[in-house]
Amino acid sequence: MNRVQLKRSSILRMALSGSETMDQDGHNGETFIMRAGKIGAVVVLYWFVSITMVFLNNYLLDNRDLDAPLFVTFYQCVVTVGLCWLMQLLARFWPGLIDFPSVSFDLKTSREVLPLSIVFISMISFNNLCLKHLGVAFYTVGRSLSTVFNVLLSYVILKQTTSRQAIVCCGVILAGFWLGVDQEATTGSLSWTGVFFGVIASVCVSLNAIYTKKVMPAVEGNIWKLSYYNNINACVLFLPLIALSGDLGSLASFSRVGSLGFWGMMTLGGVFGFAIGYVTGLQIKFTSPLTHNVSGTVKACGQTVIAVVYNSSSKSLLWWTSNMMVLCGSSAYTWVKSLEMKNAPRRNPQDSAKEKLLPEEKGNIGV
Repeated sequence: MNRVQLKRSSILRMALSGSETMDQDGHNGETFIMRAGKIGAVVVLYWFVSITMVFLNNYLLDNRDLDAPLFVTFYQCVVTVGLCWLMQLLARFWPGLIDFPSVSFDLKTSREVLPLSIVFISMISFNNLCLKHLGVAFYTVGRSLSTVFNVLLSYVILKQTTSRQAIVCCGVILAGFWLGVDQEATTGSLSWTGVFFGVIASVCVSLNAIYTKKVMPAVEGNIWKLSYYNNINACVLFLPLIALSGDLGSLASFSRVGSLGFWGMMTLGGVFGFAIGYVTGLQIKFTSPLTHNVSGTVKACGQTVIAVVYNSSSKSLLWWTSNMMVLCGSSAYTWVKSLEMKNAPRRNPQDSAKEKLLPEEKGNIGV
């Protein structure tokens, strides 16, 4: 493969490969404007995919004629497994353009990933239930406690202590959360069920990050293999839950169950769910984990504004203040942790690379 082909395919290869840094050949001869243009394009792509995914999920879950949130989530997992197979096939035909690992199923690996998969289905289910009951506008605040629970669970499970500065940031997030709940209740639009689901989802996001670190060796540190096994296990685990929840009955009585448009939107939701992992990796590769979280914060702010404008809602100054407290507290926490990582003793680069795309970074305010 010549140098021109490497340059042409560098963006796709960076997102799908497991390497920690970009291919240096992709930098040779690039001007600052070209580099800045690529970074800008990647950031815009991340914002587009992430915001579209949230609004699309809200559209699917907020359907009054179809109350089947578990089935919607299950179907998205099925689509993700199918896309993993498709990407593996495309990588065989165009290895110079797409770098995707071989994902043949192994029962032993599946069993090793199973504890994480249980946490994973809890995380995505409660996350979607939170979105269903709270809506997009309050979704950022409703799901804001993942950072706080990450600190608590890291201490309880991993015995990792947290600096005073990071705890102060968590305090700001917690205060913003309670102020947001108070202001939403004042308007009469608060769903305590949605708040409960949001808190549980935040706990699951933190547990997901912790268990991901434990099972990474089982998939050779490859985030795509982990996604493949996680979603296969999730598809199996969802089946009894769907049967017990009554989602199948709701689906059977749905008037548009035979509509291609309905299944097209369902499939599109799964595609965007898969794509968010891709563009998250792309943004981290072209910038840094810190920049990714800052970008995610700005995206969450824009997402909230879009939702308020779209719904023609009127929000108080204190409501907006609660959102800014959550977003600023989350950004400050990310900045503090990045400084602590820089000052900490250097670790094996391979270990660091394996943790770059952990759901701890995906599941926080940024996505």
